[in-house]
Amino acid sequence: MSFDRLSSLEAQPTTTRREEDPTYSDDPEFDNLAQKLSDQLFSLQSNISRLSNQIALLGTKRDTDRVRERVHDLLEETRDGFKDIGDGVKRVQAWEDVNSKQRYTQSKLAQEFRASLDEFQVTQRQVLEKQRASATAARTALDEQSTSPSQQQSGFGQQQQQQQQQEQEQVRLASQDEVDFQESLIIERESEIRNIEQGVGELNELFRDVAHIVHEQGAQLDTIDGNVQNVLTDTRGADVELRSADRYQKSSRNKACCLLLILAVVLTIVILAVTLG
Repeated sequence: MSFDRLSSLEAQPTTTRREEDPTYSDDPEFDNLAQKLSDQLFSLQSNISRLSNQIALLGTKRDTDRVRERVHDLLEETRDGFKDIGDGVKRVQAWEDVNSKQRYTQSKLAQEFRASLDEFQVTQRQVLEKQRASATAARTALDEQSTSPSQQQSGFGQQQQQQQQQEQEQVRLASQDEVDFQESLIIERESEIRNIEQGVGELNELFRDVAHIVHEQGAQLDTIDGNVQNVLTDTRGADVELRSADRYQKSSRNKACCLLLILAVVLTIVILAVTLG
């Protein structure tokens, strides 16, 4: 490379080269974090959509153990995802020395996070309702199955003895293993209900934390805006006063010139009178 070429490159303004570079950023760490959180939110939105499709199958003929397993996995994955993103959103909101573009990013990201989290909370409550209804129905059926026919028929007369024996035989043939299995399923569903309830509470707390941070930032921005308006008002007032003073000064100069002119005329007249006399 020639020295002339090297000199021409060095002579190029640095600011011009930065503006022409689309990857240049004043704060790349902030931008990278915000973009990462935005991508994660988009992924969670996909999870919520898939979760809604699976929830629609609960309580129907297509309700299977596989469906409930997918619902459980999606709930856990999405819940953990919102916790991670919540920490990132808090970090973005607490970023110092932000410019107007970054403040817009903060606001946009917080709004998207709160909207997505609110949608997920609604979805979790739908799962809770269906899980509770399913557990209640299963518990009722198990209790009815476990009821002794001899207790149900204790008030019958002697002529019902043959029917009682048939019902007792049916109960005896019922598999105790099946009863235990159904009991374990009910316990598992009740545990899942408690887990979902805990997750709803934790995400509610996260929602309030982010909302509080956004509210505090809004108050700070209002204060800054108020100070800027006050400075602007004071500046305008000072400008008006300066203009008034300038007009007064010009007026005073005009008056002084007129007085000097009148004085010169009078003095000329006096000199002429003396000379002629």
